[in-house]
Amino acid sequence: MFEKLAEIISNYVEVEPSQVKPESRFMEDLRFTSFDFMSMLGELEDELDVEIDQQEAAKIRTVQEAASYLEKLAED
Repeated sequence: MFEKLAEIISNYVEVEPSQVKPESRFMEDLRFTSFDFMSMLGELEDELDVEIDQQEAAKIRTVQEAASYLEKLAED
């Protein structure tokens, strides 16, 4: 899941997938805007066929948190 997430992240910000680390923070380290983040969530919902809870998404700060949340959704 992490690798797939890193690839999708690189579509939204100027960073190579190899530069994305589990502890990378979306806003501070990867320079996501709120719009970028919400757009990425929409793409992830389509790609993974999951429904992301907006309140849960608002709590996500790092790439690892996002990957863990998406893995949990994919299991359900």
